[in-house]
Amino acid sequence: MTSAVLAASGGVKQVICISWGTKYGAPFINRLYAMVKRNITPPFTFTCFTDDRAGLNPEILCEDLPPLDVENMPVRTKGIWPKGRLWGPKLGSLSGPVLFLDLDLVIVGSLDSFFEVGEPDDVILSRNQTTPFERLGQTSLFRFPVGKLVPLQETFRADPQGVADKYEFEQRFVTRNAPGGATFFPRRWVLHFRQDCRWPFPLNYFLTPRLPANARVILFPRDFHPQFAVEGRFGLKGRAAPPLDHISHMFDPERRRNKSLFRYLRHYIRPTPWVADHWRE
Repeated sequence: MTSAVLAASGGVKQVICISWGTKYGAPFINRLYAMVKRNITPPFTFTCFTDDRAGLNPEILCEDLPPLDVENMPVRTKGIWPKGRLWGPKLGSLSGPVLFLDLDLVIVGSLDSFFEVGEPDDVILSRNQTTPFERLGQTSLFRFPVGKLVPLQETFRADPQGVADKYEFEQRFVTRNAPGGATFFPRRWVLHFRQDCRWPFPLNYFLTPRLPANARVILFPRDFHPQFAVEGRFGLKGRAAPPLDHISHMFDPERRRNKSLFRYLRHYIRPTPWVADHWRE
């Protein structure tokens, strides 16, 4: 039986992403599309809003970046405020509920359930795992009906820096101001790699990061790409090293890069093959 959510989009699961600049580009978009295709029951569409279509899989539906009409974007902010382009009255030729996915997440299970919960008009976010005592959503994966978030775009456009200073992250702005209120997907569907998959010290030296059974999607924090997990690098400046090699350098200031001793020891992961198994075209 077709859910009310799917009925509102003509029975088609509509997945979208957005890309601008050169940080990610075609390799990330193509991987994301391939993961969606492997983990969704047709019919579905995958639409990328982008300023550069070069190298993209021809099966991907491409649309120009939606307008935002903000002359001066916020500066010195933690949020990814260009995502506000998605809050406008139109998203290409799409209508009804759409599921947005960030380019650097890893899909490890079926996406079908994300189109089966809630009502067509709902704004549903994944839960933010980094602030467990705050009722905060995560816009790395969220579902919303096209046009529902126009009031957010209007508020942001009126005072971009003020909004960014008040909320810091665009996901907090969406959570607090979504028309009709925001709801959340089940907690265990969308997990955070560092918080839900890697082991705490000292188990991180002995055990490969785990993949929880109920997970559908794994999120990766900013500047920690899935490839780093595959290689066993903790972050952008991390080095892949055997456990004993990492431990042996704990008194080397250059290797520790001013981290405390405990933080240095805690910031270690073993290579994670299951990420490579899923994060591929």
